[in-house]
Amino acid sequence: MRKRSLIITVGIVSAAFGLTGCGVFQGEQTLKEMDTPPEEASLTDNLDEVTEEEGQQAEEDSQETEGAEAGTDTEEAEPTTVERQLYLLDANGMVVPQTLELPQLESKEVAKQALEYLVKDGPVTELLPDGFEAVLPAGTTINSLNLKEGTLTVDVSEEFAEYQAEDEQKILQSMTYTLTQFENVDKVKLQINGKAKEEMPVSGTPIGKGVSRANGINIYNGDNIDLMDSKAVTLYYPAQQGEQVYHVPVTQHVEAEDAEDFASIVQALVDGPSLDLNLLNVFNAGTSLTAEPTIKDGVLTLDFNENILNSVENASIADEVMETLVLTLTDQPGVEAVDVNVADMEEIYNEAGTAYTEPVTKSMFVPTGNL
Repeated sequence: MRKRSLIITVGIVSAAFGLTGCGVFQGEQTLKEMDTPPEEASLTDNLDEVTEEEGQQAEEDSQETEGAEAGTDTEEAEPTTVERQLYLLDANGMVVPQTLELPQLESKEVAKQALEYLVKDGPVTELLPDGFEAVLPAGTTINSLNLKEGTLTVDVSEEFAEYQAEDEQKILQSMTYTLTQFENVDKVKLQINGKAKEEMPVSGTPIGKGVSRANGINIYNGDNIDLMDSKAVTLYYPAQQGEQVYHVPVTQHVEAEDAEDFASIVQALVDGPSLDLNLLNVFNAGTSLTAEPTIKDGVLTLDFNENILNSVENASIADEVMETLVLTLTDQPGVEAVDVNVADMEEIYNEAGTAYTEPVTKSMFVPTGNL
């Protein structure tokens, strides 16, 4: 059967995992205040003047006060933030997801909030990790959002158009990927002060009936592969900024037998990214599948040889390896979870020694939700 090319979007999600036990890197970078007495209380310096009954009452009052204070502390400790994934620019100028703690709002406001935290010099400024920056032009106001049948129309102020031409694709990709993290959003459309836009305002990148993740991100055309008759999918390769390891989305082309050639997608991950992408290969040399992948009821089963393990003795897989597999493969249509098996081992474990007793879903690594 003639092989055809499969577009693969390579992605990056933040994680703080170590890289110990992994394979060769390609393009390596080295993720009490005193209580005021009651008005009726009498004061004395002579402990003998305090009766037993008064002593007991004082103790009970003290316990009640401590209980009340503890209750106050408990109320203050209630969660007031929520994890949200924002697509920002890293030090290499790539659009990448970072999971940040944002103020908790009503569900109808969360998408607008996410976009507001993409604006340069906006509320995200104090939260930005070292080496990362916001994407939308400073001064941009999010006027409104309207969700209809999976398409979210975003209305922004005229300041949105004040960007350099070379940033247009990054702005569109950042908005699209940030908003499609919500499970009921498939596409994103644009309005500027109420006027619908069929294309971006500076360089004219088409928007049409909406932009989705299928349009790609951090598009890479470095490999000599036929671009015709291809399908967009997402691979996730790690990158590193200081001590932080995260995963970046990049659209590239990979040859595959068909659109659901999971074996070819896995092999692309094992082979690692192109050298000039400055990304990491976290798979050990010799890692390979021992059987064709199978899918049933949304669970994709992968059988590997022992080379995928970072410790054969502990039957453990490096956390960033599992994350790379799960983020990549759950982006494929019909795949909701990944079940990884290794040789004849009954169970495999993460680096902390916890067994993977159930197929692994994307929600283990990234926040999810609906609008």
